[in-house]
Amino acid sequence: MTGTPLTRSEAKDLTRRRLIRAALSILDEEGEAGLSTVKVAKAAGIAQSSFYVHFKDMQELLRVLAEEGGERLRGSMREARRRAREHPGDLDLHRETFRIPLESICRHPELLRIQIRARHDPSSSLRDFAVETAAAYREHHAADLAALGYTADNERDRRRLEMIADGINAATNALAMGHLEGRYPDLDEAADILTALSRGALRLLRATSNKPVSEPPGQP
Repeated sequence: MTGTPLTRSEAKDLTRRRLIRAALSILDEEGEAGLSTVKVAKAAGIAQSSFYVHFKDMQELLRVLAEEGGERLRGSMREARRRAREHPGDLDLHRETFRIPLESICRHPELLRIQIRARHDPSSSLRDFAVETAAAYREHHAADLAALGYTADNERDRRRLEMIADGINAATNALAMGHLEGRYPDLDEAADILTALSRGALRLLRATSNKPVSEPPGQP
Protein backbone atom coordinates (compact mmCIF):
# COMPACT_ATOMS: atom_id res chain seq x y z
CA MET A 1 0.00 0.00 0.00
CA THR A 2 1.20 3.49 -0.81
CA GLY A 3 0.76 6.43 1.51
CA THR A 4 -1.62 9.27 0.84
CA PRO A 5 -0.01 11.71 -1.61
CA LEU A 6 1.10 14.99 -0.08
CA THR A 7 -0.77 18.12 -0.95
CA ARG A 8 1.17 20.89 -2.68
CA SER A 9 1.28 22.83 0.57
CA GLU A 10 2.51 19.80 2.52
CA ALA A 11 5.19 19.05 -0.05
CA LYS A 12 6.38 22.65 0.03
CA ASP A 13 6.55 22.61 3.82
CA LEU A 14 8.47 19.32 3.75
CA THR A 15 11.05 20.77 1.36
CA ARG A 16 11.39 23.85 3.53
CA ARG A 17 12.02 21.66 6.57
CA ARG A 18 14.66 19.71 4.65
CA LEU A 19 16.45 22.94 3.77
CA ILE A 20 16.39 24.06 7.41
CA ARG A 21 17.75 20.72 8.65
CA ALA A 22 20.45 20.71 5.96
CA ALA A 23 21.55 24.24 6.82
CA LEU A 24 21.69 23.47 10.54
CA SER A 25 23.77 20.35 9.91
CA ILE A 26 26.26 22.27 7.75
CA LEU A 27 26.37 25.10 10.26
CA ASP A 28 27.18 22.68 13.09
CA GLU A 29 29.91 20.94 11.11
CA GLU A 30 31.52 23.78 9.17
CA GLY A 31 30.35 27.04 10.69
CA GLU A 32 28.81 29.99 8.87
CA ALA A 33 31.65 30.06 6.34
CA GLY A 34 30.56 26.65 5.08
CA LEU A 35 27.06 27.76 4.18
CA SER A 36 26.02 28.48 0.62
CA THR A 37 22.75 28.13 -1.25
CA VAL A 38 24.37 25.52 -3.49
CA LYS A 39 25.61 23.42 -0.59
CA VAL A 40 22.37 23.66 1.39
CA ALA A 41 20.23 22.80 -1.63
CA LYS A 42 22.44 19.83 -2.49
CA ALA A 43 22.33 18.52 1.08
CA ALA A 44 18.54 18.87 1.05
CA GLY A 45 18.32 17.01 -2.26
CA ILE A 46 16.78 19.81 -4.29
CA ALA A 47 17.87 22.06 -7.15
CA GLN A 48 19.57 25.31 -6.16
CA SER A 49 16.91 27.33 -7.96
CA SER A 50 14.28 25.79 -5.68
CA PHE A 51 16.04 27.26 -2.65
CA TYR A 52 14.70 30.70 -3.56
CA VAL A 53 11.14 29.42 -3.59
CA HIS A 54 11.44 29.04 0.17
CA PHE A 55 13.96 31.68 1.25
CA LYS A 56 14.94 35.06 -0.13
CA ASP A 57 18.62 34.45 0.63
CA MET A 58 20.92 32.76 3.12
CA GLN A 59 20.40 35.54 5.67
CA GLU A 60 16.68 34.81 5.76
CA LEU A 61 17.39 31.12 6.28
CA LEU A 62 19.76 31.92 9.16
CA ARG A 63 17.10 34.14 10.71
CA VAL A 64 14.56 31.31 10.52
CA LEU A 65 17.04 28.89 12.11
CA ALA A 66 17.60 31.29 15.00
CA GLU A 67 13.90 32.12 15.36
CA GLU A 68 12.79 28.50 15.52
CA GLY A 69 15.57 27.50 17.87
CA GLY A 70 14.92 30.51 20.08
CA GLU A 71 11.21 29.85 20.29
CA ARG A 72 11.76 26.22 21.31
CA LEU A 73 14.28 27.30 23.93
CA ARG A 74 12.06 30.01 25.38
CA GLY A 75 9.18 27.54 25.55
CA SER A 76 11.33 25.09 27.49
CA MET A 77 12.52 27.88 29.79
CA ARG A 78 8.94 28.99 30.45
CA GLU A 79 7.94 25.45 31.38
CA ALA A 80 10.95 25.01 33.64
CA ARG A 81 10.22 28.33 35.33
CA ARG A 82 6.59 27.28 35.86
CA ARG A 83 7.69 24.06 37.59
CA ALA A 84 10.22 25.95 39.71
CA ARG A 85 7.56 28.49 40.73
CA GLU A 86 5.20 25.71 41.81
CA HIS A 87 7.93 24.21 44.03
CA PRO A 88 9.92 27.21 45.32
CA GLY A 89 11.95 25.13 47.77
CA ASP A 90 13.23 22.72 45.12
CA LEU A 91 16.70 23.92 44.15
CA ASP A 92 17.02 21.25 41.43
CA LEU A 93 14.05 22.72 39.56
CA HIS A 94 15.53 26.20 39.85
CA ARG A 95 18.87 24.87 38.53
CA GLU A 96 17.07 23.34 35.55
CA THR A 97 16.02 26.80 34.35
CA PHE A 98 19.73 27.53 33.84
CA ARG A 99 20.79 24.12 32.53
CA ILE A 100 18.28 24.25 29.65
CA PRO A 101 19.83 27.29 27.87
CA LEU A 102 23.35 25.91 28.49
CA GLU A 103 22.43 22.67 26.72
CA SER A 104 20.70 24.53 23.89
CA ILE A 105 23.75 26.70 23.19
CA CYS A 106 26.04 23.67 23.26
CA ARG A 107 23.90 21.80 20.73
CA HIS A 108 24.18 24.54 18.11
CA PRO A 109 26.88 27.01 19.25
CA GLU A 110 27.34 28.65 15.86
CA LEU A 111 23.84 30.12 16.07
CA LEU A 112 24.90 32.04 19.18
CA ARG A 113 28.16 33.16 17.57
CA ILE A 114 26.29 34.48 14.54
CA GLN A 115 23.86 36.45 16.70
CA ILE A 116 26.63 37.92 18.87
CA ARG A 117 28.52 39.06 15.76
CA ALA A 118 25.37 40.46 14.18
CA ARG A 119 24.39 42.34 17.32
CA HIS A 120 27.61 44.37 17.17
CA ASP A 121 27.74 44.81 13.40
CA PRO A 122 25.62 47.75 12.18
CA SER A 123 25.91 46.51 8.59
CA SER A 124 24.53 43.04 9.35
CA SER A 125 21.07 42.25 8.02
CA LEU A 126 20.54 40.19 11.18
CA ARG A 127 21.41 42.99 13.60
CA ASP A 128 17.84 44.02 14.44
CA PHE A 129 16.86 40.41 14.97
CA ALA A 130 19.90 39.79 17.19
CA VAL A 131 19.09 42.84 19.32
CA GLU A 132 15.46 41.73 19.67
CA THR A 133 16.56 38.21 20.63
CA ALA A 134 18.91 39.54 23.32
CA ALA A 135 16.02 41.60 24.72
CA ALA A 136 13.78 38.52 24.78
CA TYR A 137 16.30 36.56 26.84
CA ARG A 138 16.77 39.52 29.16
CA GLU A 139 13.04 39.47 29.80
CA HIS A 140 13.13 35.73 30.48
CA HIS A 141 15.93 36.01 33.02
CA ALA A 142 14.17 38.97 34.64
CA ALA A 143 11.04 36.82 34.85
CA ASP A 144 13.10 34.11 36.58
CA LEU A 145 14.14 36.60 39.25
CA ALA A 146 10.62 37.96 39.57
CA ALA A 147 9.35 34.39 40.05
CA LEU A 148 11.69 34.12 43.04
CA GLY A 149 10.08 37.10 44.68
CA TYR A 150 11.60 40.29 43.31
CA THR A 151 9.09 42.62 41.67
CA ALA A 152 10.15 45.78 39.88
CA ASP A 153 7.50 48.46 40.13
CA ASN A 154 9.58 51.60 39.66
CA GLU A 155 12.25 52.77 37.24
CA ARG A 156 15.19 52.11 39.56
CA ASP A 157 14.12 48.55 40.37
CA ARG A 158 13.35 47.75 36.73
CA ARG A 159 16.78 49.01 35.70
CA ARG A 160 18.52 46.93 38.36
CA LEU A 161 16.53 43.86 37.40
CA GLU A 162 17.51 44.29 33.74
CA MET A 163 21.16 44.74 34.69
CA ILE A 164 21.17 41.50 36.64
CA ALA A 165 19.29 39.70 33.83
CA ASP A 166 21.88 40.93 31.31
CA GLY A 167 24.64 39.68 33.60
CA ILE A 168 23.08 36.23 33.92
CA ASN A 169 22.61 36.05 30.14
CA ALA A 170 26.26 36.98 29.53
CA ALA A 171 27.39 34.45 32.13
CA THR A 172 25.26 31.75 30.49
CA ASN A 173 26.88 32.41 27.12
CA ALA A 174 30.37 32.50 28.62
CA LEU A 175 29.97 29.26 30.56
CA ALA A 176 28.48 27.47 27.55
CA MET A 177 31.40 28.55 25.40
CA GLY A 178 33.80 27.51 28.15
CA HIS A 179 32.18 24.08 28.11
CA LEU A 180 32.58 23.80 24.34
CA GLU A 181 36.24 24.81 24.64
CA GLY A 182 36.79 22.11 27.26
CA ARG A 183 37.51 24.46 30.16
CA TYR A 184 34.26 23.68 31.98
CA PRO A 185 33.52 20.01 31.21
CA ASP A 186 30.59 19.61 33.62
CA LEU A 187 27.40 21.42 32.59
CA ASP A 188 25.83 20.63 35.96
CA GLU A 189 28.62 22.58 37.62
CA ALA A 190 28.02 25.50 35.22
CA ALA A 191 24.30 25.41 36.06
CA ASP A 192 25.21 25.46 39.77
CA ILE A 193 27.27 28.61 39.23
CA LEU A 194 24.40 30.34 37.42
CA THR A 195 22.02 29.30 40.19
CA ALA A 196 24.39 30.74 42.77
CA LEU A 197 24.66 33.98 40.78
CA SER A 198 20.88 34.39 40.73
CA ARG A 199 20.62 33.70 44.45
CA GLY A 200 23.41 36.16 45.16
CA ALA A 201 21.66 38.76 43.03
CA LEU A 202 18.51 38.37 45.09
CA ARG A 203 20.48 38.85 48.28
CA LEU A 204 21.92 42.05 46.82
CA LEU A 205 18.48 43.29 45.85
CA ARG A 206 17.17 42.47 49.30
CA ALA A 207 20.00 44.33 50.96
CA THR A 208 19.56 47.47 48.88
CA SER A 209 15.79 47.54 48.41
CA ASN A 210 13.22 49.21 50.64
CA LYS A 211 10.76 46.37 50.12
CA PRO A 212 10.89 42.72 51.17
CA VAL A 213 12.30 40.15 48.77
CA SER A 214 11.63 36.46 49.34
CA GLU A 215 14.52 34.11 50.07
CA PRO A 216 15.83 32.18 47.05
CA PRO A 217 15.05 28.45 46.88
CA GLY A 218 17.19 26.27 49.06
CA GLN A 219 17.81 28.94 51.68
CA PRO A 220 17.01 28.31 55.35
